[in-house]
Amino acid sequence: MGTFTPSFAGDVAFVTGAAGGMGRACALAFAAAGAKVLLCDVNDAGGEETAAMAVAAGGEAVYRRADVSSAADVEAAVGEAVARWGRLDCAVNAAAIETETVLLHEATEESWDRMQAVNLKGTFLCLKYELAAMLAAGNGGAIVNIASTNSFRPQPHQTAYTASKHGVLGLTRQAAIDYAPLGVRVNAICPGGIDTPMLRGAMERRGRDPQDVANRLSLIGRFGTPEEIAAAALWLCSDSSSYTMGHALAVDAGYLAR
Repeated sequence: MGTFTPSFAGDVAFVTGAAGGMGRACALAFAAAGAKVLLCDVNDAGGEETAAMAVAAGGEAVYRRADVSSAADVEAAVGEAVARWGRLDCAVNAAAIETETVLLHEATEESWDRMQAVNLKGTFLCLKYELAAMLAAGNGGAIVNIASTNSFRPQPHQTAYTASKHGVLGLTRQAAIDYAPLGVRVNAICPGGIDTPMLRGAMERRGRDPQDVANRLSLIGRFGTPEEIAAAALWLCSDSSSYTMGHALAVDAGYLAR
């Protein structure tokens, strides 16, 4: 079976959460496909490493520190992409956190606020400035928000995370309705058990056996790779998905079908 390899030559892409995991894989995939990539994170070492990896592979990428919960940071980061390359064509909003281990009645207001600030407000702010940049350029565009299978089926002890990811799906659908007529497509990916530092950390905090988790979260007994999410993101940003908008694409080895 062949690999889907769209070309983004001449395009400009913006990727958050790019210091590792799915965000890193998306940034590298866009760069490999010919896009100029502005990548963001709050982990400077990881973000710089991602940019260096993209450049070493022959791509063009620049790292900028940005906390997605800060409007000023997001506005400046999107603005740098436009100032540097003159436009914005694609974006993947992958920045997220997941730190919960307790039931709702034991959760702190601080933990709730932090989760919503990064996962939900962060997606809102990214959409706000990405959409404005795309409309100003007048070339249309495509945006992918990283939601979760929790957007449909909550996991135990993940109250704030689940709420945030339901919100990301709501933002995706609303933006799709409002901006499709203006030439910008907005979709979401709902990853299942993807082998990322965030998932590994969650399993460690909960004392879970990785293989047991993989068996529970997939029909084939393995975790997905960040590169599999990146492939989905590139398809959703490519002309091959021009009739796809407001969609939540589950990349979850059949977990939601079970």
